[in-house]
Amino acid sequence: MKAVRYVLIAIVALIVLAVAAVAIAMAVINPNDYKPQIEQAVEDATNLDLVLEGDIGWSFIPLGLELNSVEATLEGDRFVALEQLVAQIDFWSLIAMSPRVNTFVLDGLDARLEVDEQGNGNWTRIMPEKAAGAATEETAGTQDEQAQESEGAGGEPLNFNVENVQISNAQVHYTDKSTGQSVTLENFTVNASNITLGSEFPLEIGFRVATTQPTFEVDGNISARLAANEALNEFAVSGLNAVFDMTGEPFGGKEVTAELAGSARANLENETANLSGFTASLANLNLSTDLDVTGFGDKPTLSGEISIAEFSLKDLLNNLGQPPVETSDPDVLEAIAFSTGIGGPAGKVELTDLTIKLDDTTFTGSGSYNLADTGVVFQLQGDQLNADRYLPPKAEGEAEEAPASLETAAAGPEGDLLPLETIRSLLLDIDLGLGQLIVSNLTINEIKASTTAKNGLLKVDEFSGKLYEGSFGANVTIDARSDNPKWTVGSDVTNVQTLPLLTDLAEVDMLAGGANLKVNANTSGNRISALRSNADGQISFNLAEGEFRRMNLTRMACQGIALVNQDELTTTDWGTTTPFNDMRGTLEINGNTLNNTDLVAALAGIRLEGNGTVDLAQSELDYEVGLRVVGEIHRDNACRVTEYVENAVIPVECRGNFAEDPAGLCSFDGSRFRDTLKTIAENAAKAKAREEVDKAKAKAEEKVKEKVQEQIGDKLKGLFN
Repeated sequence: MKAVRYVLIAIVALIVLAVAAVAIAMAVINPNDYKPQIEQAVEDATNLDLVLEGDIGWSFIPLGLELNSVEATLEGDRFVALEQLVAQIDFWSLIAMSPRVNTFVLDGLDARLEVDEQGNGNWTRIMPEKAAGAATEETAGTQDEQAQESEGAGGEPLNFNVENVQISNAQVHYTDKSTGQSVTLENFTVNASNITLGSEFPLEIGFRVATTQPTFEVDGNISARLAANEALNEFAVSGLNAVFDMTGEPFGGKEVTAELAGSARANLENETANLSGFTASLANLNLSTDLDVTGFGDKPTLSGEISIAEFSLKDLLNNLGQPPVETSDPDVLEAIAFSTGIGGPAGKVELTDLTIKLDDTTFTGSGSYNLADTGVVFQLQGDQLNADRYLPPKAEGEAEEAPASLETAAAGPEGDLLPLETIRSLLLDIDLGLGQLIVSNLTINEIKASTTAKNGLLKVDEFSGKLYEGSFGANVTIDARSDNPKWTVGSDVTNVQTLPLLTDLAEVDMLAGGANLKVNANTSGNRISALRSNADGQISFNLAEGEFRRMNLTRMACQGIALVNQDELTTTDWGTTTPFNDMRGTLEINGNTLNNTDLVAALAGIRLEGNGTVDLAQSELDYEVGLRVVGEIHRDNACRVTEYVENAVIPVECRGNFAEDPAGLCSFDGSRFRDTLKTIAENAAKAKAREEVDKAKAKAEEKVKEKVQEQIGDKLKGLFN
């Protein structure tokens, strides 16, 4: 036992002697005497030139090193410099295998990073180039070291303590000569104290970042309490308060403030994370959320809620230095809000109690997003929306400038309508309802829309609603599986009143009546010109009862009849409308042209018959209408229907640009009236012939009667004589 005791005493004595020797050496030896050797050693091992201008100090208890005024240059230019570096570690904590840093101070760091015109960074030239064999050997050695480190990983948890960390006046300059970009990090400060794994510690960070492309500056200040366990697989942030003041070209020179606040926690081993009371703001935009995440792989489970407080989009754009959104109604985009609950099974994000507010419009519903196949499902129901309020205001003289702008647009390059690759990747199932929609001054009620997309097939299975005492339904299919997408359109319109519809839509009041339409059309292409030229199909229509407004077809017919009667009309109050019954027809779609050969309508004493074409590309109408006289038309004596004009056709032509002067399209067709005169002449000849026949017949009958009477008279005379 005595031997063991003596051995222990000897070991302790040796340790004390070694410590004493080190302490005496550090007290006696001045490290500043070795500056030239240190500088030379760095220059021999690297391409850096080290300059130790300030004093070098060291201490034993605590074990520490202090450097002052140090600079390293690379190829004659400053690469890195610092004013002061102080690092102190408690000596006895090293003996106890629980290192504790008393102080770490870094002041005045200045680093210069530069990329040349060829894209090479100056930091890649710090170490001298080595021979290929040496590089291979070094790589192999590095891999062995990494393997050993990996084998050693997973041992006892790291345990260290830091009493104080201070970084001040640090700056990093980055210049990229190949792009002209320059980034500067300056006034970088870090303050932390009592850093211990398993416990919270305070952290404060400050910095300023500036760029030249674009010109942008941000001043940031972050304060929080951080925590990490000894295994470094669980982290927490609490009391986060981060403020970023930004300015520069992206914000039009205005100063914008962004803020973050709240708490966060993550466990890497259990794969869980959460945000608690987390808020984010940018100017007048404020977001808040509480969110739990389980699973960090491709099938996470989310639970929580997120909301964006009501804000003004116009104020937000102004605060961000962005151009304003000009709207017809200056009071819109002033109240926007969003809120939803978040949940769903693993790998699927479900939105519940979804509410979207846009001024006085509110949408409610639900939705989901499948992470595995990116499938999107939404069901939304809105109350009312006046889309016209959000359109750009019409500038003075805009109507006159429109044709020129259309020509300009046509002369420019035509782009694709649909992103085909995106459509092919879509997986959608969206149902949208809206109580009332006002668009292009049209009022549509009870809108229902159902859209699906899968494997390149985009379908609007239902688009229906009610408008102007009638209803409509439509469906559209776009087959985008090829580079020449195919479109199929079907639509049914029932008893839609045309007068208020056309008046509200285009301020056109030429037609009144309940319209019924059936559309079946198809086309192909991905540009407007191709869709128009490839269009094919049919549009059938009829109006049971209605009237033509701002034109009087009765007057036109009477003008022709008066010419036949060689008389003059005396009526002056013809009115400006023409009532009709059961107008119907079919339009054959052939590219940009609509052909009609069976237009018919019943007017008072007239049967309207017509055929013609509509050129959609030129907005041109070319129609020949015939007003066939089938009965009494008007009380004006000059318009009396005689046997000569009965069944004759009074010609009317409708030609011109229907987008410019719809009221002046139709007029009496004098060139075709010659054919009508032939018909009237034929009727007159037939009537004359009938008259002559009737006269001859009557004369013959008279002669026969006279002869019979004479014969009877002679016989009677003979009888009495």
